[in-house]
Amino acid sequence: MTRVWQWNRPVTVREVLEDLQQERSIAYTTVMTVMDNLHQKGWVRREVDGRAYRYTAVSTRAAYSAALMNEAWSRSDNPAAALVAFFGMMSAEQREALQDAMRIVQPNLSATSEPQSGEPAGEPVGAASDEATGEAAEDPADGAGPEAGR
Repeated sequence: MTRVWQWNRPVTVREVLEDLQQERSIAYTTVMTVMDNLHQKGWVRREVDGRAYRYTAVSTRAAYSAALMNEAWSRSDNPAAALVAFFGMMSAEQREALQDAMRIVQPNLSATSEPQSGEPAGEPVGAASDEATGEAAEDPADGAGPEAGR
């Protein structure tokens, strides 16, 4: 999956194979099986191109990472404590990235103020559309997923 995300364009099994072979010996059928598994799990879509398929990522790496973080946080029995612990683990660079992200999100948060009496409650801005489709429970970056064969 790393190759598909890095290249950010439709790729063939042959292209992924040739790139992986620069690092280690790997069989065409292994890469083909992994790409087919990713397709079956919904991580990539594929289109016929001659006698081969071209595979494209369904979501971005950032959206996938966000879905993993959201899933882990939502499973906590104490979400506030989990966030405090998570923030405590961050490097200075990560905290700066978080502050940058909050500056981007902050205007949207004010648009989700409490509804006036008699108004229906709406979803927070951005909550209805999630770029990361599929279940985050199956990690495409584990040995059985997109990173396999890397």
